[in-house]
Amino acid sequence: MTDTRATRTVVVLAGGISHERDVSLRSGRRVADSLLARGHRVTMREPDSSLLAFLESSAPDLVWPALHGASGEDGSLRALLDAQGIAYVGSEAAAAQLAWHKPTAKVLVSRAGFQTPGSITLPRETFRELGATQVLDGVLKHLGTPLVVKPAMGGSAQGVTVVAEASDLPRAVVDAYTYGDIGLIEKKVLGTEVSVGVIDTGEGPFSLPAVEIVPRSGVYSFEARYSAGETQFFTPARLDASVAAAASEAALAIHQTLGLRHLSRIDLIIDSSGTPRFLEANVMPGLTETSLVPQAILAAGLDLGAVYEALGEVAIRDAR
Repeated sequence: MTDTRATRTVVVLAGGISHERDVSLRSGRRVADSLLARGHRVTMREPDSSLLAFLESSAPDLVWPALHGASGEDGSLRALLDAQGIAYVGSEAAAAQLAWHKPTAKVLVSRAGFQTPGSITLPRETFRELGATQVLDGVLKHLGTPLVVKPAMGGSAQGVTVVAEASDLPRAVVDAYTYGDIGLIEKKVLGTEVSVGVIDTGEGPFSLPAVEIVPRSGVYSFEARYSAGETQFFTPARLDASVAAAASEAALAIHQTLGLRHLSRIDLIIDSSGTPRFLEANVMPGLTETSLVPQAILAAGLDLGAVYEALGEVAIRDAR
């Protein structure tokens, strides 16, 4: 049988200057290798000062931005790619910006009728103006413990702390501000943590099997995410069929509520009643050897290279 697939010229963007640079390089390498194995002409590039001129002169068929952190997920680079008329995999700039800001995403998802843990968003300046002791006392009075403290923007669990005791909250807030000027303090919901990938390979978006996350330390930290053996994953998640269906439906609906396209990863906690609660959306999820979306793609019986290729074809179609 003749292979009628088009050979594409693809630029995979990876690296950058964010705190997630190393993860991005690993994701980008795996995407590039998968596309090379499918016969495409692939170049890996850093998002540096020569990038836009390079893209203008080389005019690739497609950009695959395997970038994590602000440079790849806050929408700014995507807006520039739009301005140059370049097809790229992933959500458009406006949707990426909304999903990247976790408090905003929580508000939009909550307004759409989905549950999300109670939280308070605090810019660094709030502590300077109102006093750290008074602010933290107010947080504890409203939310109690346990809590999860995280940067309002960021990924890979960097700057994230689970706070079991009130005395640990000040240090957790300081750690979150290491990664940005806005912190999100969220009520920790006990339950089963799952991630649901959503992809569109040409027939509209659909949910992949949910991945259940069981870190050995009890906390899905940066180390637990990217160090082999530190976390057990169950794909599909060990959920009752009705609960699994609810998680799948919620992830797909949240993907659409936030206006995301091509691929995303929706993180949920399944509480004791079986209700999925939204934690955050990932505009460009990790695609490393330990990442969740590749695990889910394989669990669905799909080939990674074929999926990455199909996502690129959808991106080219959408750009037209």
